[in-house]
Amino acid sequence: MDRRKVYVLMVLWAMAHLSSPGYSLRALRRTTGGRRGSTGLTGQDANGVPLRRSKRGWMWNQFFLLEEYTGTDLQYVGKLHSDADRGDGSVRYVLNGEGAGTLFKIDEKSGDIHATKRLDREEKAYYILHAKAVNRFTNEALEGESEFIIKIHDINDNEPRFTKDPYMARVPEMSDIGTSVIQVTATDADDATYGNSARVVYSILEGQPYFSVDPDTGLIKTALPGMDREVKENYQVVIQAKDMAGQMGGLSGTTTVSITLSDVNDNPPRFTKTLYEFRVPESTELGSVVGLIRAMDADIGENAEMDYRIIGSDGPGMFDITTNRSTQDGVIVLRKPLDYERKRQYSLRVQVENVHINPRFFSMGPFRDEATIKIIVEDVDEPPVFERASYVMEVKEDAARNTVIGSVSASDPDDKNSLVRYSIDRRTDMDRVFNIHAGNGSVFILRELDREENAWHNISVIATEFNNPRQISRVPVYIRVLDVNDNAPTFATNYETFVCENARANQVIQTVSATDPDEPLGGHRFFFSLAQEAAGKANFSVRDNKDNTAGILTRRNSYNSLQKSIYHVPVVISDGEFPMQSSTNTLTIRVCTCDREGNMKLCNTEALTARAGLSTGALVAILLCVIILLMIVVLFAALRRQRKKEPLIISKEDVRDNVVSYNDEGGGEEDTQAFDIGTLRNPEAIEESKQRRDIVPETFYPPVRRPVLPPTRDNNGDVRDFINQRLQDNDSDPTAPPYDSLATYAYEGNGSVAESLSSLESVTTEGDQDYNYLSEWGPRFKKLLSLW
Repeated sequence: MDRRKVYVLMVLWAMAHLSSPGYSLRALRRTTGGRRGSTGLTGQDANGVPLRRSKRGWMWNQFFLLEEYTGTDLQYVGKLHSDADRGDGSVRYVLNGEGAGTLFKIDEKSGDIHATKRLDREEKAYYILHAKAVNRFTNEALEGESEFIIKIHDINDNEPRFTKDPYMARVPEMSDIGTSVIQVTATDADDATYGNSARVVYSILEGQPYFSVDPDTGLIKTALPGMDREVKENYQVVIQAKDMAGQMGGLSGTTTVSITLSDVNDNPPRFTKTLYEFRVPESTELGSVVGLIRAMDADIGENAEMDYRIIGSDGPGMFDITTNRSTQDGVIVLRKPLDYERKRQYSLRVQVENVHINPRFFSMGPFRDEATIKIIVEDVDEPPVFERASYVMEVKEDAARNTVIGSVSASDPDDKNSLVRYSIDRRTDMDRVFNIHAGNGSVFILRELDREENAWHNISVIATEFNNPRQISRVPVYIRVLDVNDNAPTFATNYETFVCENARANQVIQTVSATDPDEPLGGHRFFFSLAQEAAGKANFSVRDNKDNTAGILTRRNSYNSLQKSIYHVPVVISDGEFPMQSSTNTLTIRVCTCDREGNMKLCNTEALTARAGLSTGALVAILLCVIILLMIVVLFAALRRQRKKEPLIISKEDVRDNVVSYNDEGGGEEDTQAFDIGTLRNPEAIEESKQRRDIVPETFYPPVRRPVLPPTRDNNGDVRDFINQRLQDNDSDPTAPPYDSLATYAYEGNGSVAESLSSLESVTTEGDQDYNYLSEWGPRFKKLLSLW
């Protein structure tokens, strides 16, 4: 039904009811008790003054007005009437308050009230106004101002509106019937206290048979069991909200609810194949990936996470399997070396299982699967393999050259009959002490060995395939040099022994011990004795203490340093090994003056020098230091004698930028070619007016012409001409410095008998000069004449 027709029907219905006796629009009624304007006692105030109240002669009721009026005439609201109105036109009705004069208009003579505009209850539900009756002529109030209300009656002119559009919701898949999904809410702007205009009922337009909606609350629930996300994940449900309790003629609104089924772990992982096969070279390094397997799971997210493990293998510990959490792949990794010649194929039994299992779906079967993996080892040309990981060989240090000390053996794992060539890595045997037979791997020595110099030798032997030289392998060989008694014992240290002049016979003055670089199995055993050649005339004796030490004893009561200050005692030391080795060691004994307790007080000069213990190397070092110190002193003195060159010009008034100083001595006043002044000139600038005397000019620069001042009538014309000429020469000189300078000239003038004494302007040689005229100038110039 059209909305306009609904409004017309509701207006007609309201007018029919309002025209009944119970809905009289007349809003005036008499008040009870007394005449209008009379007073009655109501009590006293705090001061005892009687209180009186005035009874009004009329009061206003509420007016009711339908909203959304569509008529052409003004909508009639009601009529105001006062008991004071005699109908003679002397009463004027006045309206004030909300909407007075704009929304509501009153006929001031009759009191009829009309609405000038169409009103909307949803904008404003009621209006409060004030009315009074006044004398038209005197403008005096006939009645006190009274308040009344115009209430707007609601009609069903607003459809329900949902709070959201669209709604988004999620519900787990496989949910039971009646599982709550989401609640939708619609509101109606009409008056909920009047009729059914705001009573909303919900219904589902799209989404059956999967979902249902509660008509009163708008709660959406699942209506179909076993909804599977893997079959259909997203649903669009359209919900309608209709007012008038869902009756015919009610207004409605709709909204869309997007419902997504969330995943649950209701699908077990499954391998795509029951048998996987991989090929891997036998040279694959440990930790390398052999292959990838993947089980498929229709679930997503954490419900699709899987764990792989090996549950059976014919090569325990050879392989391992891990899970790539990003791709959920099973990664097969090599853990032990492969050998094609030993085992060419491996078989693994692998199981996959979900990490997160929902107990609700245990009945849907085991959430695991199994598969077989076949790994085939491929043959690779491998380098030779030594029989041992390392070799240890022993050789006596007195072994002759080319003595074989041991051998190594390697074979080609791919072909046992393949030949192998042996060699020594010379980087491990820089001195070429050992060598190896290239065919049979026998190691022999090339040089004599010395255990005391190097007890162990560590070398590397290389095995190379004869048919493929690129296939090589290495093995360490440790060679131990066995000890042979080939070193004689010697004194353990350099003993400094002295004997006192007042020593007594058989007095021990020194205890000596020995050392031997050899290392016998039973330990060292040394024997000490006095050499046979000194036994007959010995002043000292040697006593073996049987503990690898010996005592040096005196054989007389006193010694005299003046007769002999130093004694040399030859001591023979021998070991107990085979072959026996012995050596004669000389012990130097100094004769010194001692006190009664045997403490040394003084030795002779030779003894003191020996006791000082200054070796030749120490003396040479001291001498070198003294020589270097003397050289430093001489060099420092020479630098201080150098004189610092003084500048050519030391005057503080000289402000020129660049000064070049030459410390060359000239040849005299007439010597103008003693040195080359070309270095002071600009090499690109050449003078025009004057030629250089040291070089031949190549080009000429035009001189700068300065205007000549007119002559004046004075006696200094020749000086002025001289200055002008010098000024012009300097201006035209291209080699002049690029800054202002002061030039000083000594000019005697034309009246001087001697004229200019300067030879700078002279162009004649010494042979052209005649200085005899100087004798005519007086005795003062005769001395000058004698110089020439």
